[in-house]
Amino acid sequence: MDNNYIKVLIVDDSAFMRKMITDMIQSDEHLQVVGTARNGEEALSKIESLQPDVITLDVEMPKMDGITTLKEIMRTSPLPVIMLSSLTHVGTTETIKALELGAFDFIGKPSGPISLDIEKIKAELIEKIHLASASKNRILKLPRMSIKDKVLTKPPDINYKSKKIEEKNMTMNTSKVDTIIAIGTSTGGPRALQNVITKLPKDIQASIVIVQHMPQGFTKSLAERLDSISEIKVFEAEDKMILQNGCAYLAPGAHQMSISQNRNGEYQIRIDIEAEPYSGHKPSVDYLFLSIAELLPMKKIVVIMTGMGGDGSKGLVAIKQKSAYAIAEDESTCVVFGMPRVAIATGLIDDIVPLEKIASEIIKHAKN
Repeated sequence: MDNNYIKVLIVDDSAFMRKMITDMIQSDEHLQVVGTARNGEEALSKIESLQPDVITLDVEMPKMDGITTLKEIMRTSPLPVIMLSSLTHVGTTETIKALELGAFDFIGKPSGPISLDIEKIKAELIEKIHLASASKNRILKLPRMSIKDKVLTKPPDINYKSKKIEEKNMTMNTSKVDTIIAIGTSTGGPRALQNVITKLPKDIQASIVIVQHMPQGFTKSLAERLDSISEIKVFEAEDKMILQNGCAYLAPGAHQMSISQNRNGEYQIRIDIEAEPYSGHKPSVDYLFLSIAELLPMKKIVVIMTGMGGDGSKGLVAIKQKSAYAIAEDESTCVVFGMPRVAIATGLIDDIVPLEKIASEIIKHAKN
């Protein structure tokens, strides 16, 4: 076998999915499926002999599920793992856990007619396998977060949806928002966001808005997870929510999010499902940042973290023209040093810091 191939092991309990994923991967001449497995136990028994460069791993499987399998892979033979997830609540929730535990990224399984999704999913899967392989050495050096060791600052909120609606209407009891923290991230973002958001104090006098490149459905699970382990409140953003201090708002997948000022002078979120992708993304960091640039009276802190591509840099230029403090994640802690690299290349970044220091920099500049 040609050593230049990127070797892939496919783990999925569905014979149909194993065949479909194999065909997708082997349509790229630089990728080679070296084996398949029906469950986690079978996968673990094959890793040593097959020596894959990248593993695709189903989230929901019998005998040994994706999360348990991922933990064992990371404990015994760490490798870049791309999760394949359904759009069910269980699927999206487990995918967020997997990303915390060190999975490189994920792909949503086809949700509608296979013929409509297959080309998009194939292109995304091939790109992520190449990126995972190229980032292999960097990924394996990064510390992994343990879910069981994470102390919850408040219990998971089973009334999350009703709390969001209630919070949306509590604007009369909050102090005026005059500082906004805008965060943009992509590949590696869920783990990076957990590191940053959980360190922000509940009394922070700022509102946080976040774009994480992620499909619809998964952003809700990510917001719920961040909310359950953070002092501040974290919501999946909804149209016309009023920004509040000590709250973070995550752009919903497949929508664009912007910030505007209403007739009462309050800053509100606008969510647009009809808007086109911007800078190739929906939600887009640039789309959010460009709207924030127009909020002249507001103090702005922008943060660009791990992710491929250059989304966020156009918006960064616009925001810096109107005054803002800009932070980029240092290459040493990025899963993919793409978005921060392009942002740094603009010459407009004020501070380049490793992930574990981003929260303290945000807090310092929010106070000043």
